[in-house]
Amino acid sequence: MTIQRTLSNWRRIGHFCAGRLVDYGELIPIELAETKKRVLHEIVALVALTIGALFTLSFVSIAVIVTAAGTPHLVLTAWCVAGAWLAVAVIAVIVMMSRKPAEPFQLLRDQVRRDVEAIREVAQ
Repeated sequence: MTIQRTLSNWRRIGHFCAGRLVDYGELIPIELAETKKRVLHEIVALVALTIGALFTLSFVSIAVIVTAAGTPHLVLTAWCVAGAWLAVAVIAVIVMMSRKPAEPFQLLRDQVRRDVEAIREVAQ
């Protein structure tokens, strides 16, 4: 490969990269807005779910304990309710740990990877 051809290839690669940087500049705000929107929706949904679940389980727990108040099984009932709350907490931790983390800017990463592959092909 001659020096002139190598310089020509690198010039084309430079023009390609310069053009793609403009595209990345347009893509980043779009990806950022989409990620922000998705995270906000997930947070609102999780907060609403958490509040609803906690109030529901609290009132059910109180109802179970009050129902057992006149019986000799009051202490056992209270400990069973506490154990159920512990089980709920452990299950919630397991579910949260097993979730696949979100991948923000995945589209941008894919575009950059494709562009790097295209540059490698041209450079060879």
